[in-house]
Amino acid sequence: MVNPGDNGRDLIVFDRVCKTYPMGELEVKALRNVDLAIEKGEFIIILGPSGSGKTTLLNLIGGMDTISEGQLTINGQDISHLDNKGLTNYRRTQIGFIFQFFNLIPTLTALENVEFALELVEDNTRDKSMRALEMVSLADRSDHFPSQLSGGEQQRVAIARAICKSPPILLCDEPTGELDFETGKSVLKVMQDINRKEKQTIILVTHNSAIAEMADRTVRLHSGEIAEITKVDNPKDAEELVW
Repeated sequence: MVNPGDNGRDLIVFDRVCKTYPMGELEVKALRNVDLAIEKGEFIIILGPSGSGKTTLLNLIGGMDTISEGQLTINGQDISHLDNKGLTNYRRTQIGFIFQFFNLIPTLTALENVEFALELVEDNTRDKSMRALEMVSLADRSDHFPSQLSGGEQQRVAIARAICKSPPILLCDEPTGELDFETGKSVLKVMQDINRKEKQTIILVTHNSAIAEMADRTVRLHSGEIAEITKVDNPKDAEELVW
């Protein structure tokens, strides 16, 4: 069992968390008695085969789904039983999402795509949106539409959209899944720089075990349970990865 707040550094604490989905007359346990504490500023990579519970874990942290049993504490707040309004506010202020598919609005420029996300939480959007594009080295492409950008550039716009409101947690679901090797590494470098410079906690789900070499810790799931947690003593720079 995990005791939240024991060291004062824990940002995310799973305490015997279970997630069960009804399937007709049956119940499927996607997560079973998960105990996990993630510290502020960590770069965590979640590994495991399809169906192991990786995306479920991410969705629970992101407030996209709710737990069935146990307790989930984020930044000192028990989000286990928040109502819809509370979860919406939590997602807007605490979480940035980066997905495998870029999900950019094709009729908006790169800058407008970032601004659109920021408008949900505040009025002064232009300066923060441009800063976010600068952080991912795309300020010079701010007036380009998604169709005018490469796959890697589109994913970097998606990263800028996720970080523009400075959330303490970035959740990344297979962010390099649609990218070639070199482009994937460049996107991972952007994320690593954000983690190191901005101290944002990053939790990245992937099937690619080679990416685990850049993490602070890896969490391996199997059949909804944590099979192994490994500390990486000397995380590699993204440019050093090979797969």
